[in-house]
Amino acid sequence: MKDILNRLFEHQKLTREEAKAVLLDISKGVYNHVQVSSFITVYNMRPISLPELQGFRDAMLELCVPFTLEQGMDTVDIVGTGGDGKNTFNISTLSCVVVAGAGYKVSKHGSYGVSSATGSSDVLMAMGYEFTNDQDTLRRQLDKANICFLHAPLFHPAMKEVVPVRKNLGMKTFFNMLGPLVNPIQPKYQLFGTFSLELSRMYQYIMQRSNRRFAIVYALDGYDEISLTGDFKLATNESERILSPEDVGKPRLKQEDLFGGNTHGEAAAIFRNVLENKATPAQLDVVSTNAGMAIHCVKPNQSYEDCIAEARESIVSGNALRQFKKLLSGN
Repeated sequence: MKDILNRLFEHQKLTREEAKAVLLDISKGVYNHVQVSSFITVYNMRPISLPELQGFRDAMLELCVPFTLEQGMDTVDIVGTGGDGKNTFNISTLSCVVVAGAGYKVSKHGSYGVSSATGSSDVLMAMGYEFTNDQDTLRRQLDKANICFLHAPLFHPAMKEVVPVRKNLGMKTFFNMLGPLVNPIQPKYQLFGTFSLELSRMYQYIMQRSNRRFAIVYALDGYDEISLTGDFKLATNESERILSPEDVGKPRLKQEDLFGGNTHGEAAAIFRNVLENKATPAQLDVVSTNAGMAIHCVKPNQSYEDCIAEARESIVSGNALRQFKKLLSGN
């Protein structure tokens, strides 16, 4: 690690193969936590390169617990990098439940919050969901509730060496960049949210070389999701464009409209209110918009407005809440 760190401190970059090898060694406990911390923080001081991101991803996918679905079952995931520092409520996780309520199969990948108060795993645990990597259980949930949750620590156990380091650092790291890319199922459809324009471009490069349909969003004011607080960039298999809230038929919101609370309990209350259609108009708008964009990823020939309306109906009809209750009872 000393040689690697010296190279990185001299502003050299790793090849894809070197990046993969370092992360594999980290997973084996070859390096101590001080060395791992030094390695991680390099990428908070200078941008990660595309080959480095690809190499880290290669290692994570090689090390993950494999999970395959039955032939012909295509799923959707909605996931943000986190690390935007905005402390919003759990928009991506709620959007996944809404998409499931609209009739689509969802394989949500997520973990605990690191740089925000409540991550997807935190809020689901607060709601009574029990994590598992038992594939039969997860397949039953997918069949019964249209959604299953892949708790990252259970599917990436080799990364346990990094958990205390990330927790002690308490800030975004390159693992935030990796999370959305390493869903063990590698779903056919995926809506990504990123915290930077540069990272959006790297995601786009990686996804264009896959056989999957994708939509990558970056809010120009820094959110890793469609925040409706301003314009956002949308990149898909077919195009790139800048859209405004008005372009998708929604009013502009303020940052305080998206506040996620300071505790897991407060986050769970917002989560419940959205599914029960008792949330604020702003909360309902932002969830239905992100869920609608995921539906648009599946049905690109349908208008944004129609996809968002489909997502909104999932909440209004109670289907999203019903599917979530099935998920909780399906452990």
